[in-house]
Amino acid sequence: MNVIKTDIEGVVIIEPRVFSDNRGYFFEAYSQRDFDREVRPIRFIQDNESRSQKGVLRGLHYQKWPFAQSKLVRVISGAVLDVAVDIRKGSPTYGKHVSCLLTGENKRQFFIPRGFAHGFSVLSDEAVFQYKCDNFYHPESEGAIAWDAPELGIDWMLKPGEVILSEKDKDHPLLADTDSPFEYNIDLYQE
Repeated sequence: MNVIKTDIEGVVIIEPRVFSDNRGYFFEAYSQRDFDREVRPIRFIQDNESRSQKGVLRGLHYQKWPFAQSKLVRVISGAVLDVAVDIRKGSPTYGKHVSCLLTGENKRQFFIPRGFAHGFSVLSDEAVFQYKCDNFYHPESEGAIAWDAPELGIDWMLKPGEVILSEKDKDHPLLADTDSPFEYNIDLYQE
């Protein structure tokens, strides 16, 4: 696998080695050994999958400490713009984001560490999205920031009238109005 660093430390794009021939293709979607060596030691414990139509925007979500989650995300079919926003107080990249185009064709994966809000927009007619988490989902620990917060400056690659949100995602606070539960200099992976 090829690990591509981004402008925010810890957030990486992973390109698998794909072997194609006249029968189709094969690639190793995940290797614990390689991930631990190339990205960071981690133990994923839950896999999730969603299917969404064009224009669906999910996010920007996170789980509060001690149930914070890292995510390794990828698209099985279709195309999404995936976004990670640094919400670690004191971080030199606080409020900055990294976005990555994930498609069934490019087979890229995007790693979002703990301490980041996460969201994605669906750019194709339909998309099947999978992600691994290193902590279980805890509804009482949910946190979120507004997907369209102007201070974030995220281009979701959708026209305003195309955006489809859940009722819950329509009413999240701006980053400035959020008391982030994460500190930059605290090890978010300590147990």
